[in-house]
Amino acid sequence: MESIHSATALWGAVVVSGIYHGVNPGMGWPLAVSAALMDRKRASLFKALLALAGGHLLAMVAILFPFTALLFLAEWQREIQIGAACLVIALGLYLLLNRRHPRFLARVPPSRLALWSFLAAMAHGAGLMLVPIYLGICRTTETDAGHAAAAELMVGNAGIAGAVAAVHTLAMTLSGGVIAYGVYRWLGLRFLSRSWFNLDLVWALSLILVGTISLLVTQ
Repeated sequence: MESIHSATALWGAVVVSGIYHGVNPGMGWPLAVSAALMDRKRASLFKALLALAGGHLLAMVAILFPFTALLFLAEWQREIQIGAACLVIALGLYLLLNRRHPRFLARVPPSRLALWSFLAAMAHGAGLMLVPIYLGICRTTETDAGHAAAAELMVGNAGIAGAVAAVHTLAMTLSGGVIAYGVYRWLGLRFLSRSWFNLDLVWALSLILVGTISLLVTQ
């Protein structure tokens, strides 16, 4: 029963982190608004959102799947989770000290939104934030990892990684899409210029928080 509650809480964290990423302007919803306003077509908004979602999903998969490959070493799972938590905390501290946006993102053409979304997610550590949550979900499903075949563990963990990436990206796209559509349909560019909000500090602190919680849970 306790493992069921733990798994539910962790999947909830996957959804909440997706909503959080979607609300953050740094993940790209203003670019979807800009595309729709420039083309004067509502369809351009949804096309841009799909491109952003595709890039974000690819970034999540690119981060999670290497940990899937590591987890076949079941006896080292605790050490892997501690290492991942330390990585997340280190990235949060780095972003806390270095508040400048990555310059290379400005060099990506507006027509390549999927590429921009992938690079933005990687640069901000969006996928890395999911790693401790993903590892926690894997621990709740592996009831007899010590006796399971390596191939079976790999397939199971890969399936969980794909599901985590998909659920997270869906939550991100829906939350960001709601904001983008509201700005495009009713609020307009004046809202963006007057009500722009920056979540960089909160983002860095959230990485540190997620890493710290994961580190404490593994003790």
